[in-house]
Amino acid sequence: MWDVRGGPPCPQDTAGIRDRVAAFVRERVMPCEPALDAGGPEAATLMSRLQKEAREAGLWALPLPVEFGGQGLPLTSYAQVAEVEGASEHGPAALGSAPLLDVLMLARHGSPLVRERYPARLTAGELRTCYAMTEPDTPGTDPFLTETRAEPQQGGGWRVSGRKWFTSGAGDADLVTVLARTDGRAPDRTGLSLLLVSTAAPGFRVVRPLPVLGAAGQWEIALDGVRVDADHVVGEPGAALNVASERLQLGRTLRCLRWLGQAHRAFELMRSRVVTRSRSGGPLGDLQLVQRHVFEALLALRTTRPLVYEAVAEVAAGNDAHVEVGLAKVAAARTLQQVTDAAIQVYGAAGLGPDTALPALYRTARTARILDGPDELHITSVARRVLRAELP
Repeated sequence: MWDVRGGPPCPQDTAGIRDRVAAFVRERVMPCEPALDAGGPEAATLMSRLQKEAREAGLWALPLPVEFGGQGLPLTSYAQVAEVEGASEHGPAALGSAPLLDVLMLARHGSPLVRERYPARLTAGELRTCYAMTEPDTPGTDPFLTETRAEPQQGGGWRVSGRKWFTSGAGDADLVTVLARTDGRAPDRTGLSLLLVSTAAPGFRVVRPLPVLGAAGQWEIALDGVRVDADHVVGEPGAALNVASERLQLGRTLRCLRWLGQAHRAFELMRSRVVTRSRSGGPLGDLQLVQRHVFEALLALRTTRPLVYEAVAEVAAGNDAHVEVGLAKVAAARTLQQVTDAAIQVYGAAGLGPDTALPALYRTARTARILDGPDELHITSVARRVLRAELP
């Protein structure tokens, strides 16, 4: 396969892991995608089988901390692995990388009891967790308007009431981290807290699935007076946005890497079609407009990848990476949509049907421009920071 990625070379030890992960995703995960996209019992059975195979192949939980049972691959090494792992939306779950954000968050900000009880089991795949921030009828980009409330209880602990939606994986999660207001005032930056809630607790309810452009995986949930122990607050009470900001910077960077992997996949599908398809007037690749699609897609990939890896470097160094992550997020989402759209155009009607991954890739591409904050949010945020900076 011709490599369009460009960018920094992959260290030799990481290159071997990357190649093995790429083969696993290509040969084992991708053939199962239609059933996994549909959700339900068959999808759960397939995912369990894939996870067992990943463990047997020595590819399980590559970036998760060693102390909790992962393999401890640092972000700067994991980045290129994340690209090929993310070429399928189901790759991170199949390979045990999906709980990385939750494990790191609980390890860094959880109470001693939480750190002892959950991160190792999440890494092992024994527990599943999700993150609930967005609410119906409330702008997802404005956490100050959060309506979910956590009321302090006599004797300690909290009672949480509210509703969240577009919560990934909530349908089969064991735990959910909920953003809630704990001081009763709104809007106020210091009155928001994160609480780790058991989905088996009385008052927790899955309201309905929320298919995204036909794909399963998102849910609406309700919390009706759910009791949460005091030691299940993540971070300090009132300091949710500090924890969330740390989580979001890494989470957005990981999404960008995975979107690059999917854009690369769409490019290879387009390239394969161009070099193998003929028409009555000759090869498809002889058409200048088709050549333009190839050129523009390659240009988008090659110009986006350095932005994403700049964000990786800043996040890995522990720096404030708002500008780098904002640029990378918008660029990666646009590139995935542009490359996938060009591939569909080259395929024609075949690109709209079930015989290629292009419809699913395009679905991801369109949602990418909204997930983790819409393009407009990042454009405004980056521009404001740049304009506030002192002139050289």
